[in-house]
Amino acid sequence: MDVAILWEKYTIEKDQRIREKLILHYIYLVKYIAGRLFVNYKSTVDYDDLVSYGIFGLIDAIDKYDISRGVKFDTYAQIRIRGAIIDFLRETDWIPRSVRQKAKEIELAYDEIESTKGESATDIEVADKLGISLDEYYKRINSISSYTLVSLDDYLEQSKETSFKSENLDDSPEKVIEKEELKVIIAEFIDKLPEKEKSIISLYYFEELTYKEIGLILGISESRVSQLHTKAIIRLKKNLKFFLE
Repeated sequence: MDVAILWEKYTIEKDQRIREKLILHYIYLVKYIAGRLFVNYKSTVDYDDLVSYGIFGLIDAIDKYDISRGVKFDTYAQIRIRGAIIDFLRETDWIPRSVRQKAKEIELAYDEIESTKGESATDIEVADKLGISLDEYYKRINSISSYTLVSLDDYLEQSKETSFKSENLDDSPEKVIEKEELKVIIAEFIDKLPEKEKSIISLYYFEELTYKEIGLILGISESRVSQLHTKAIIRLKKNLKFFLE
């Protein structure tokens, strides 16, 4: 049966059998999003767990979707699916305390250096500030990559979400203004990132490319993409700390 007909029937009848058909039709969205996240978190989470919680997000999207608003379901559902997975990662508190501590130390080093010099900190400057070698600094950056991703993902997604009418119609005028302001602020901070970091944020979050694909475009290794991505998020978190607290 055509998916448009399924939506029409489900909107009127709310039949659970039709909902199951819609879930099966859109399960590819869950697998796609879970797969992208798993690339970053695979050392600490199970792919099947990400898919399971993504399905909860898909079901929530199907139940709340209003076809009369003219927003493509795929776009609406991706926010719900990704949000459900990120919520799961936060709630399970799967990140070791030592990793959190390393992340805070690196964030503080960036904050102090860049506040003093008024421009982006270099790798060597951050390593010196921490009193470690450059090799050790890169190891720490690699170890905190998952933590920085999950701690900022929802803010970057929110900057995209503000353009979707299906979400905004339920918001108060104050909420809409607040979201629009955050969207502008995030865009400004992204624009101030070093060129490669800015490109990676754009290609990963807005073009939805993988680290491997980004590496091929930029002519760098996949691990270097991960490092630059982590550093970009540290800088964004530093600038967004007012909103993150």
